[in-house]
Amino acid sequence: MQTLDNPNVTVTSEFDTTIHRRKTRPVKVGDVTIGGGYPVVVQSMINEDTLDIDGSVAGIRRLHEIGCEIVRVTVPSMAHAKALAEIKEKLQQTYQNVPLVADVHHNGMKIALEVAKHVDKVRINPGLYVFEKPKSDRTEYNQAEFEDIGSKIRATLEPLVISLRDQGKAMRIGVNHGSLAERMLFTYGDTPEGMVESALEFIHICESLDFRNLVISLKASRVPVMIAAYKLMVQRMNELSMDYPLHLGVTEAGDGEYGRIKSTAGIGTLLAAGIGDTIRVSLTEAPEKEIPVCYSILQALGLRKTMVEYVACPSCGRTLFNLEEVLHKVREATSHLTGLDIAVMGCIVNGPGEMADADYGYVGKQPGYIALYRGREEIKRVPEENGVEELINLIKADDRWVEPED
Repeated sequence: MQTLDNPNVTVTSEFDTTIHRRKTRPVKVGDVTIGGGYPVVVQSMINEDTLDIDGSVAGIRRLHEIGCEIVRVTVPSMAHAKALAEIKEKLQQTYQNVPLVADVHHNGMKIALEVAKHVDKVRINPGLYVFEKPKSDRTEYNQAEFEDIGSKIRATLEPLVISLRDQGKAMRIGVNHGSLAERMLFTYGDTPEGMVESALEFIHICESLDFRNLVISLKASRVPVMIAAYKLMVQRMNELSMDYPLHLGVTEAGDGEYGRIKSTAGIGTLLAAGIGDTIRVSLTEAPEKEIPVCYSILQALGLRKTMVEYVACPSCGRTLFNLEEVLHKVREATSHLTGLDIAVMGCIVNGPGEMADADYGYVGKQPGYIALYRGREEIKRVPEENGVEELINLIKADDRWVEPED
């Protein structure tokens, strides 16, 4: 169950290292709230064909069981939209309600209207929602042409907005740098400004219809573009007194180590600046691989605590035991103790100081012996071979131990 909490990082320092999150309106997506001071929400997307009912239900369940709080599914046709009704029903019968988002592209009014009956949020892409056939000989977009397409967008979007408004559901206006509409490219160029103006055009239509259950995203595959677009969006929303929550992501980040670094560079930079209310790490891997990266980013910034925080030195010539091996043993024994900070330090030179904020410390102080700490206080020294066992005993003595699940 999601609960409202204070996600700020609290420290005692002459410098303010607290992350002050941007104040946003709360937007409900099923039983999860995005924005409004609630914890940053973790999302992902299944890669099963939505027409595969059983496969989609299984994929959604796998993600939800490992901590994905909102799951997105693709809806490229009317048949896919209708399949979501069966997916939702089967989830309720065999598992539980999971907040679902439908991804609608390419002239999607009829599809979006159908799928809005079955999901909690609809994501639309402003660059594709009303298709503009490019003209190879075009040199400019005049004002009349620009406004004519704007009118078509409004006529197409209005029924969906009214449906979502009347059902109390949400919409994500999801701009992608790689799919900006032609008139936006001609007017603003291939720029963050074009991305922001594309989002604002759709926001203004929604507001004119008294619909504000909106989440905004401005994704790009290049991190500097993505960061610039979100920062400009915040600036423009501040100027217009808008407080919509933001969905962060680096789209098409790739796979492996670089995909994770790229996503962290973009998402983490913005979160550290207080920008962002929900995140998705987009990897070219199984969707389940995205969730640990999301939680690692949030944990590293102190925005959510979902695992044990391990503080460990990089090892050097002063290290008095095999640090990598011992860290592995400590992690294996304690990784289920969510909420604890545990330090494993190789020597006394930096150990006690660097681990001062940890709940427990495991420090090499003399050859063959380990010093165990509770916070800043040394509790006892034990033979190295008993170090992990005695660390567990100390945690148990403080009544902070729970048995791992089978």
